[in-house]
Amino acid sequence: MNKKEILISLGIALLVAIVLSPFASPHPDGLERVAEDKGFLEKGEGEPLVASPIPDYTFPGIHNEKVATAVAGVTGTLIVFGLGYGLAKVLKK
Repeated sequence: MNKKEILISLGIALLVAIVLSPFASPHPDGLERVAEDKGFLEKGEGEPLVASPIPDYTFPGIHNEKVATAVAGVTGTLIVFGLGYGLAKVLKK
């Protein structure tokens, strides 16, 4: 892939993150749902070992929930892209 194709792909991924992330389900995911149904959800709750920079997929400090989720989606997309691109550069050499 050349740089133009990479930037177009990144742009599409960012567009998807911006448009679709506000529609993410507010309901628990599979593992959390099973823990809730079986009655042991509280055992997994408590003080985390490492604080999440974007807790619950909403960007801290933004009061509009849909905007906060979109910003979290964009941030996550950029982080994953940066790590993947950097790893590809290192492995290419």
